[in-house]
Amino acid sequence: MASTKKQFRVKPGEKVSLADHDPADTGGVTKKQASEMVAELQGRLNELQELLYATEKYGLLVVLQGMDTSGKDGVIKHVVGTFNPQGCQVTAFKVPSSEELAHDFLWRIHKAIPGRGQVGIFNRSHYEDVLVVRVEGLVPEPVWRERYEAISEFEEALAESGVVVVKFFLHISKKEQRKRLEERLADRREYWKFRLGDLKARAKWDEYMAAYEDALNRCSTEHAPWYIIPADRKWYRNLVISQILAETLEALDMEWPPLEPGAEGIKIE
Repeated sequence: MASTKKQFRVKPGEKVSLADHDPADTGGVTKKQASEMVAELQGRLNELQELLYATEKYGLLVVLQGMDTSGKDGVIKHVVGTFNPQGCQVTAFKVPSSEELAHDFLWRIHKAIPGRGQVGIFNRSHYEDVLVVRVEGLVPEPVWRERYEAISEFEEALAESGVVVVKFFLHISKKEQRKRLEERLADRREYWKFRLGDLKARAKWDEYMAAYEDALNRCSTEHAPWYIIPADRKWYRNLVISQILAETLEALDMEWPPLEPGAEGIKIE
């Protein structure tokens, strides 16, 4: 493939419509081909993560957003699950606690930002405050509308401090979501994943799509790009995200740290 980043990236200032993006797209790649490519990419990603950890020059923040069943947990398991846990932390943002609600909406996000050398994975994120909060009417419109600018400024500050921000919107179709929800109800091992709240959000599908479009259009920037990932086919979703992460890390042009001064020519007895 040519640059996967360019293919799926929302260009800054671009007006995107999710209706123009096919959630079932596979880019002409077969499941077998994708499996082989992902296996190869995992080796590259593991080495790049180790290089990130060794150089301690950059941090990497990966934001995963999408409707229920779009595959946030699947990406964490199959794409970054092989990362060295010593340099990787996953944070799942659920309903804010009373302590979190007593602070500004970005307070709980600050605490989970990865340091240099670390990878941080967000399962949902600060974007919940312009998605769920907006659709469910949890705060007045003037409040959530101001948050787009606050989010962009926050992400720009992260970039300036050495944190590379990559944001993935897992674009699943309503039809595929129905199939996956039905699969959860048909398998007792999947019961724990099913929540009645999923159906309430599904009933407001169009409102959520409009909210996602605004977030993509207003908050995809040079320093913190959004990528729209076709998510109906799990194997293609994983391939595209693996490719984008590999391209992102390779673009940092990191080099292995040199040998400690004085260690040249040393003999181990």
